[in-house]
Parts: sequence; C-alpha cells; structure tokens
Amino acid sequence: MKVEQISVFLENKAGRLAEVTNTLATNDINIRALSLADTTDFGILRLIVDNSEKAKSVLKDKGFTVGKTNVVAVEVEDKPGGLNHILDTLGNNGINVEYMYAFVMPGSTNATLIFRFDKTDQAVEILTINNIPIIPGTRLHAQ
Repeated sequence: MKVEQISVFLENKAGRLAEVTNTLATNDINIRALSLADTTDFGILRLIVDNSEKAKSVLKDKGFTVGKTNVVAVEVEDKPGGLNHILDTLGNNGINVEYMYAFVMPGSTNATLIFRFDKTDQAVEILTINNIPIIPGTRLHAQ
C-alpha cells in the first residue's frame, strides 16, 4: 500500500526545475503529482511519476541527486472535516505527519493526499482499521 516517491535536490537557481521536467518529458515519463519546497540555496522536488525507476536513472544520468521515499496515498472525502478526521485518527494513535501534499486524480471527486509518516507501517495499519481508503501505487501510476 506504499507508493514510491522520488526526491530531487535542486540548486535554487533559474532553469533547474525546467531541466528536471525536460529530462522527464524527453524520456516519456509522466508526472502524476509533485511538491516543491525550497530554501535560499536549494529545493527539494518530490515527485510521483509513472515510472520511478526510469525517472531515477535518467535524472541521475543528468547529474541530479535523487532519493527514494515510501509514502502513502489516501483518499479524502470532499466535505468539511474530511482531512481533520484522518489527522485526528492518526494523531490519536501517535502517528506524526512529516509532510503531505494533495492533488485530484482524473475522474475522482475526492482529493488524494500523499503522506510521509514517521511510522509508515503503523500508519497504514491504523488507516486500514479505520476504513480510510488507501490508494495503491499501481492506481497512481496508471495513465
């Protein structure tokens, strides 16, 4: 139930993000979701792509520093309190959210949240027990 996310470390200068997207595009790799966080000197681009192994390889070949992280994709009801219900459930069970980002999958009326937890396996177990829908990586990677 985990999803492989790649993280790309970027110098905070004009054109570096475009170099990543160009490399992915020219190698026919589709970005499914992304998040970009930056500081004065560098940024961390987090990506869910349709072919993470190929993406890691072509980006490393272009000189980028690339890491791999397991995250969890969760479907959140589009109603007031949908996210709060998930966060309360996790917090009440001692799970910390390290970071998260959201997107909407084509054909869905609900949001998809990508979570990085401090205790991923325990978080998956808690979400499952509480009938909170976890989206498998194969569904995220499908085109």
